[in-house]
Amino acid sequence: MAAADEASLRRDLNGRTFAYGPGRLTIVPVELPVVGHITQASPEEPFLAFVLRLRPGKIATLLAETTPVTTAAPRAAGAAPLGIAVSDASPALLDAIGRLLALLGAPDDAAVLAVGVERESLWRLPTGPHRATARQVGLADSRLAYLARSIHRIRSHYDQPLRIEDLAALAAISVTSFHRHFRALTSMTPIQFQKQIRLHEARTRLLAEPGDIAGAGFAVGYDSPSQFSREYRRMFGAPPSRDALLLGQTAPPLRRNL
Repeated sequence: MAAADEASLRRDLNGRTFAYGPGRLTIVPVELPVVGHITQASPEEPFLAFVLRLRPGKIATLLAETTPVTTAAPRAAGAAPLGIAVSDASPALLDAIGRLLALLGAPDDAAVLAVGVERESLWRLPTGPHRATARQVGLADSRLAYLARSIHRIRSHYDQPLRIEDLAALAAISVTSFHRHFRALTSMTPIQFQKQIRLHEARTRLLAEPGDIAGAGFAVGYDSPSQFSREYRRMFGAPPSRDALLLGQTAPPLRRNL
């Protein structure tokens, strides 16, 4: 979860753009190939953002301590929400985050108070506009939790052939259901998801070693240099060799968040 202030940020996911600025927040409950761009910032008005990690154990504890009515939420049979959501932050959430940030300048107070204020900040999420998304983060048997296992497998083995049957087994659903739920969560197919992870990783490698085009392609799982070059150009708008040169010139303002 991140809240932005003083400037604007844009996140791009498979052709979809999610923009937010002062007083807004975004929730990204699973690891997605998201690219972030700061669209408005200056020395006088710098970009400031607060990021709070959504730890399933902490959210699960909050849900377990509430009433049965509050804890009722979509579980394994329910559909997973879209893997990124943007909305206005509530006054209560902004107040809690403000008090948490204030503790940065008071380490003695933070040692005693920070845990409680963080807990309050987290509580504002499963009771806010995106309560379905936040609650599924804390439910071990939610659809989102099962799909997160498959997503982690793709990300950690992106350079290897994709077996949909194995991914569906990790999500504990049929192949047909897996395709439907995976697309609803990520806005892309598993193959498209893996391709984006591969190409983003190749781009990172080219930034470090711009002259090794073939090596970057092979390292991320491409056996065909021509296929690598073709798909790279389709995604980034330029062939690997030229894009590597452009990356070297624009590296400071470029920010990648996968």
